[in-house]
Amino acid sequence: MSKDRVTEALLEALRRALMTPGEQRLYKSGKLDGLFPGRTGVNGEAAARALREGLLEVVRTETRGKTSCEWVRLTPAGVDFLHEHESPLRALEALRDVLKANREAVPVWLESMRQELRQLSDRLEETARGWLAKLDGLGRHVDEALGQLVKLRPALPEDLVASVPWAPAALEYLDRRQEGGATACALPELFEALRRSQADLSVSAFHEGLRRLRERRALRLLPVADSAGLTQPEYALFDGEGVFYAAALA
Repeated sequence: MSKDRVTEALLEALRRALMTPGEQRLYKSGKLDGLFPGRTGVNGEAAARALREGLLEVVRTETRGKTSCEWVRLTPAGVDFLHEHESPLRALEALRDVLKANREAVPVWLESMRQELRQLSDRLEETARGWLAKLDGLGRHVDEALGQLVKLRPALPEDLVASVPWAPAALEYLDRRQEGGATACALPELFEALRRSQADLSVSAFHEGLRRLRERRALRLLPVADSAGLTQPEYALFDGEGVFYAAALA
């Protein structure tokens, strides 16, 4: 699937944001790294689109003289944008749609050829049947591949889903991030992603559910490496002597 230059620049910036959790400069400044190399041209348009569509959100702004520096972080919408454009599952689904469209077009093509070339009808029918068989066979392979991708995620026990109803959504979100190359997800980001479908989810219920999922080995909780990284300490999970601030698939 071809992409325009603005979308390519946007996807590259979102990949960098995904691989480096936390706040990052929106634009590169001298030797200081940033998500976009410059403020003008394709990069400027891509940065404006990221903010306009909520793929990145401004966390804070630093002003030095006449120059301002925006610090941003990746949003769940940005993770979804990457997933929609780069997921192998999406590519297989698109291929299946193309195969289905071709499968449906073959009889129409056959009837047209019969009307124009009656004398070649027998040979054309044989050719058409061969193409139908190939398309059907390839379609079955695609369906099998899609089924295998779904089976890679083991089903959660019913009692666990009953006690933590948002567990499937949490694991699916972590799976999307992992497909992009990032294994760890900060707890504030995961909570925000779940609130889109679980509006009444509280932080205490979120923490309790995480404990149950870890006990059942559905996910891992990762301790914070540096207390300075706790930009939103209310989401940190205190368990015994450990302080956890990120989650990953088990």
